[in-house]
Amino acid sequence: MSMSLPALDKAGSAWDLVMSFAPDNDGVDEGGKRRVFSDEEEEERGEEEEVRVGLWEELSEDVASTSNDDCDDTSSCTTEMMFVISPNGRFKRSIRSWMRGHLLGSGSFGTVYEGISDDGFFFAVKEVSLLDQGSNAQQCILQLEQEIALLSQFEHENIVQYYGTDKEEAKLFIFIELVTQGSLASLYQKYRLRDSQVSAYTRQILKGLYYLHERNVVHRDIKCANILVHANGSVKLADFGLAKEITKFNMLKSCKGSVYWMAPEVVNPRKTYGPAADIWSLGCTVLEMLTRQIPYPNLEWQHAFFKIGRGDQPPIPNHLSRDARDFISQCVRVNPEDRPSACQLFEHPFVRGLLPSGSDYSSSPSNERWN
Repeated sequence: MSMSLPALDKAGSAWDLVMSFAPDNDGVDEGGKRRVFSDEEEEERGEEEEVRVGLWEELSEDVASTSNDDCDDTSSCTTEMMFVISPNGRFKRSIRSWMRGHLLGSGSFGTVYEGISDDGFFFAVKEVSLLDQGSNAQQCILQLEQEIALLSQFEHENIVQYYGTDKEEAKLFIFIELVTQGSLASLYQKYRLRDSQVSAYTRQILKGLYYLHERNVVHRDIKCANILVHANGSVKLADFGLAKEITKFNMLKSCKGSVYWMAPEVVNPRKTYGPAADIWSLGCTVLEMLTRQIPYPNLEWQHAFFKIGRGDQPPIPNHLSRDARDFISQCVRVNPEDRPSACQLFEHPFVRGLLPSGSDYSSSPSNERWN
């Protein structure tokens, strides 16, 4: 199956969300304050900008030259650039012409395939058929637009990278980073994960959550099935179909996410919730990795829903290590105000105790530079 992406109508297109949500953070620190640069820093920034402009011009000339000289049939060639500028001002790949490969799996509202671009670059394609959604088609579109808008803002090593979008008749396609080893759920089915491995994955999940929560975004569906693993051991938060941006004056009230990982305040329709809901889900995810079972493993989802709403914590087996049990227990405190933040959990012995000396993870997320 070979496709060449059509140029989208920029006027009023739903897919304009990709660009309209991209923030301009030049000269702004993580706290949202304007940063004052020294003369030396200003000079370095100026030199870096000149390099970027020069590289951009070279890319423009290369693309124009390729389009004019190598394309006899314009219908099968692209005249658009293969790179776009990311929210951080960096060059980011943009998929223009591609072929669909083998099935990778299914997620919320869609099926995921491997894809390959004309220049041999591999990526994942999330395909959604609106015909299959029936009366839910409009809701599906809105949820996908939300996922696209959020993903287009993010640029972080522990969040799956977004490359672009296409639509063809009744199908929508989202292009994202291909993460080779699949999800943590598939990983723990193949291997009995050790504390050291779960600790390493948890540390990276926390970094991704810190990045989201600092931007007032709640993922709302943290679980092993939605966390992907690269062959090099890096993990990426994925499946942002339920993620939501919040403000201090508008906490979330809708009941979304997977039941077994839901926090009590999410289950209760009378309560609002925020980033602490992701922390509860993280505790359930760590429990899932270590036990190779979902939380509340012996309950039907309706019974689990009731117990969570009543404030019953998921059972934590005694055979787990003391640090692991304590980490999970802190995450699943019933009162969300009692749960530690992602930054605070980074200091927990379960996360830090297995770090090698001189590790790159020796500082907490708040002291690191976050892209």
